[in-house]
Amino acid sequence: MTMIRHFFCTLFCRIASFNCATAFSLMLLAALPLYAERIIFSANSMTGTAGNSSDKTTLRGNAYVLTSSMEISADAITMSGKDFRYIEADGNISGKNLDTKMEFTCGKLSYDRETKIATLRDSVHLDDTENNVTVEAQIIEYNQDTDTAIIQIDITLKQKDNVCKSMYAIYRKKAQMLELSGNSQITQGEDTFRAQEITLNLDTQEITLDGRVKGSVVDNKNATQDKEMHEESAVASDLERTSNAEQNETAELRKADEAQENTSSTQTQTMPHVENAEQDGESPDTAQGAAS
Repeated sequence: MTMIRHFFCTLFCRIASFNCATAFSLMLLAALPLYAERIIFSANSMTGTAGNSSDKTTLRGNAYVLTSSMEISADAITMSGKDFRYIEADGNISGKNLDTKMEFTCGKLSYDRETKIATLRDSVHLDDTENNVTVEAQIIEYNQDTDTAIIQIDITLKQKDNVCKSMYAIYRKKAQMLELSGNSQITQGEDTFRAQEITLNLDTQEITLDGRVKGSVVDNKNATQDKEMHEESAVASDLERTSNAEQNETAELRKADEAQENTSSTQTQTMPHVENAEQDGESPDTAQGAAS
């Protein structure tokens, strides 16, 4: 078995020494015991060493590793330990757990293939696609066997209308339970709950608060009534303004009509005097002079 490992390692190193420009894919079958987990990986370049008790292989440039339960892509990936038990990744990491349907991105990752525990660090984003739960934090330790995530620092978890924040949290995927501690807060729509410790059942939406409990709840019925009253008041104000404008316009038209009627009446009163002067054989100007 040791000779086979040396053979594969020597082959890998020779390929890497030629600075192969294109990505290559390698499968560790003969290098591992027949009962062991299969590992498939690829990269732009690779370096590796092998020994009786420890193996180490480093992939660089578009590094990719696939095990029976974990898929990882990163700038660089290192596999080490007996039978490549440990996997560490660095830079632009993305991946998913094929068994639990958990997808993730982060800056650093370490994964123990024996204990099935993955630790994600630096701007971690975890997505539980089965339950529509998303988590953002700085550190997440996920145990695949127990389906439990221990979440730390700057936590924001979202599910349905829930936005949950704290400094420390435990997410139990199978039970759909979330435990928050350290500046814990849950916002549900316009409702807010704060406490030292908060437990949320993500299925039933039941909340348990403990320690320095605070909160605010919006009465949607009263809020709806207030909104309707406000809208009715606004409509009434608009109608009143429109009515006042129409009344003002009507008053202006009435004044214009009265002014026009007064002008017509004045003209009608001066016309008979002019007509009488013409009948007497005098010109209008003469009549006006005589009158004066």
